[in-house]
Amino acid sequence: MQIYITFSLYLFVILGIGVYAYWSTKNFDDYILGGRKMGSFVTAMSAGASDMSGWLLMGLPGAIFVAGLSQAWIAVGLVIGAYFNYRIVAGRLRIFTENYDNALTLPEFFAQRFPHQKTALKIISSSIILFFFTIYCASGVVAGAKLFQSLLGLDYGTALWLGAIATILYTFIGGYLAVSWSDTIQASLMFFALLLAPMMVLMNLSWDQINTALVAKAAITHIPYANWLHGVSGIGVISALAWGLGYFGQPHILARFMAADSVNSLNNARKIGITWMILCLTGAVAVGYFGLAYFTAENIPLPHPETVFIELSKLLFNPWVAGVVLSAILAAVMSTLSAQLLMSSAALTEDFYKGFIRPRASSAELVWVGRAMVLAIALIAIAIAQNPDSKVMSLVSYAWAGFGAAFGPIIILALFNRNISSRAALLGMLAGAITVVIWKPLLDYWGWVDLANLYEMVPAFLLSSAIAVTSSIFHPVNPAVAEKFDRAVEAFNRFQ
Repeated sequence: MQIYITFSLYLFVILGIGVYAYWSTKNFDDYILGGRKMGSFVTAMSAGASDMSGWLLMGLPGAIFVAGLSQAWIAVGLVIGAYFNYRIVAGRLRIFTENYDNALTLPEFFAQRFPHQKTALKIISSSIILFFFTIYCASGVVAGAKLFQSLLGLDYGTALWLGAIATILYTFIGGYLAVSWSDTIQASLMFFALLLAPMMVLMNLSWDQINTALVAKAAITHIPYANWLHGVSGIGVISALAWGLGYFGQPHILARFMAADSVNSLNNARKIGITWMILCLTGAVAVGYFGLAYFTAENIPLPHPETVFIELSKLLFNPWVAGVVLSAILAAVMSTLSAQLLMSSAALTEDFYKGFIRPRASSAELVWVGRAMVLAIALIAIAIAQNPDSKVMSLVSYAWAGFGAAFGPIIILALFNRNISSRAALLGMLAGAITVVIWKPLLDYWGWVDLANLYEMVPAFLLSSAIAVTSSIFHPVNPAVAEKFDRAVEAFNRFQ
């Protein structure tokens, strides 16, 4: 009962933030980007919370629980990628999107930056966002369902709807302001939970007991859990590190940079965000690793490894504290799912509805259309998540690769290369998205199993970059487009 009460109080606070944000949302700019007035702490926490999702507290600890520290290479790649995303993309994107007709979404920025393929880029980039974000949203719905299923003993279908509705409500009501403010609370909660949970294991088991348990488990499974390289090929390490490339193309994370109040805020946000990220990822790895030792030492079966954090919290914490700790999983799910719903809504509202159906739509009309789109995308994600055997990790992996390969190279080239033509950007974007979709099915069909194990991000990112650069040789950039790029660079340089 104490867990339920604490859980309910958390939900009440988050929904309260949504209601407050509703009254603070004056126009569509506020609903999508919070009026570009987010400070460094909110930007860092919101970027971190919207990034990590239920994968941080369920997917990663579950992978470590099953295969040991060899699965931690992904965390290394993510930290490196996030750092360089802050360092080379964040500030420029903030200034460029404002200078390119105050673009509120990535499709709109692509359209303004590469005007000679404006319509095609809007349609293609918006379609990519809708396709991969719907899958990404489904991963959040699955994670939320598994939490409510484990915590409340509900059947999967009921848990699915309960978790989804909690997130949909405050995103629907409050938009970006609700998402970013609640993300700040949620990121702090995730930080607290991920550091506290492994510490509780260490208070219950000595290092000798942990090592003894892991050795005993390894004797049964033949997996050396402490070995970072066990069963990991060169392709495996490359694939894990390649997760870091994905940061350059994630719309829900890039939107945090676009919403910052200044470049200086982003510089401060980098220090806060990367510190938070390193500590949280370390905690998630420790949860999986120490959790395996605890369940082995206590001879407690765990049929679903992705619930290791949930079950540890229920066993080790006072029920009042457990309610707070377990709220961190819902925080991770809600923060990312809400950001994804909002970005999908923005793509449909700003880039399709306003772009092609109602160009003169009022700001109030766009806000309500945006809310309707939140509901539509959420319902599709719920439909995809109906299978109770869905794996959070696999859904996230696919969507992450799709965005990273389709948008990442084009974002970097758009911000740093004045000679990238509109057609080159379009071809590169298509090449990245299509390669992600066909990579594994095509290689499996041909029987190239080893190469099919390479994370599709790697070939797709490289191919997208190569096609965009080489295409510009044959399709030179328009001088007027290059001059506008130079003016945006000058605007950015004034802040250095």
